[in-house]
Amino acid sequence: MPGPEALFSLASTAVLPGWLLLAFLPRWRHTARLVCAVVIPGLLAVLYAAVIAARWGGAEGGFSSLADVQKLFADPWLLIAGWVHYLAFDLFVGAWEVRDAQRLRIPHLLVLPCLVLTFLFGPVGLLVYGIVRAVRTRRVLVDEAAA
Repeated sequence: MPGPEALFSLASTAVLPGWLLLAFLPRWRHTARLVCAVVIPGLLAVLYAAVIAARWGGAEGGFSSLADVQKLFADPWLLIAGWVHYLAFDLFVGAWEVRDAQRLRIPHLLVLPCLVLTFLFGPVGLLVYGIVRAVRTRRVLVDEAAA
């Protein structure tokens, strides 16, 4: 297995095609297959699982305090696992934003800034999309089936 730095570069580069497809070809039939929890997020999940399986057992630290999380992420392998976790989930959220906007007929030009923010700042992009969604639909939906 390549080292942590190589995996960082590989994983960071691997998500770019997914983000580009979401931004510029959101309605292309292969975009959904490649980005929506199949190819790109699936490969990231395999990488994540492999790193966790190989390194979790001997890890120091944990999730019970900030100091424990810091200790956990002092291991470069587990830091990579955390990074891949962010990459996979942010891409998944971006794909959901695109699918949801298409379903609700929200213009893609309004979704693009949300995608950029989701790519760069995760929850901020989701928050902005939620605001765009609420303004465009004139309601805050909790149950998607009600849309």
